[in-house]
Amino acid sequence: MNKLAKFLRALDSYHITNGDKFDLKDHNPDDDGDLGLTKAEGAKLLKTVKKRLLELQDLLYANQTHSVLIILQGMDAAGKDGTIKHVMSGVNPQGVSVSSFKQPGPTELLHGFLWRIHLAAPQVGRIVIFNRSQYEDVLVTRVHPDLLQHEHLSGEINSPEFWQGRYSDIRHLEHYLARQGTIVLKFFLNISREEQRERLLARLDIPDKRWKFSPADLREREYWDDYQKAYQNAISETARPYAPWIVVPSNHKWYARLVVIGAIIRALQNLQQQAPKPAPEVAKFLDDYRTRLLSEHP
Repeated sequence: MNKLAKFLRALDSYHITNGDKFDLKDHNPDDDGDLGLTKAEGAKLLKTVKKRLLELQDLLYANQTHSVLIILQGMDAAGKDGTIKHVMSGVNPQGVSVSSFKQPGPTELLHGFLWRIHLAAPQVGRIVIFNRSQYEDVLVTRVHPDLLQHEHLSGEINSPEFWQGRYSDIRHLEHYLARQGTIVLKFFLNISREEQRERLLARLDIPDKRWKFSPADLREREYWDDYQKAYQNAISETARPYAPWIVVPSNHKWYARLVVIGAIIRALQNLQQQAPKPAPEVAKFLDDYRTRLLSEHP
């Protein structure tokens, strides 16, 4: 078995399709899939998987029957921006777009929480990456329920029934997208609290990285345990075969990027798509056109 095939098989332990027995504590942010890869070997494999991703993206665009929605979630400094950069560098940028979901503005707050999400969903043949997503509405608002006061909601809020309703709404949207031919892949970039501390310190210690630092990062860090519980609940409630969660060991950025791109590759390979063949009449026209070009004199 070659390294790429062995690596793709190692992804199984990160895929969560049934949240009933999911426990975030079972997932080690330092995990390396028992592959024994060095960082240098990982960089070499990353080039291979990027090449394969581009091949599969071409087939996705050519067939126009499916689309891909990639959702990236994680604590501050988990590596979402860097992961997007590496995914983007492995595909044709004309077929990929990125949507970043920050705190909703006044217009967004006048609609349901899934309104802006559905608007940004991919059309067939394309890949869309969400930098944060609908899950902010069961993560940030779960940790800071006072934010719900701005959402023009009726009825009782911040109750067990309220949160179960939100999980249900998310599941239904993702199931709908999957039935329309969208591959939904949700990634939680799982880092340890100590690794986050080191990355936040790097933002302060390295002048070129200081622009990334926000005082809010430190404020939110105080709620680390609350966020871990919120992620535990969100993944448990919404992991389904049609919209799996991939819990990515992310203490080592190079390995996390391999896992994300590898999971996308495996999902696209499962489509078993081939380059579409033109209709017979079109094929004859193309053959005639080729003959004409060959007959031209330089």
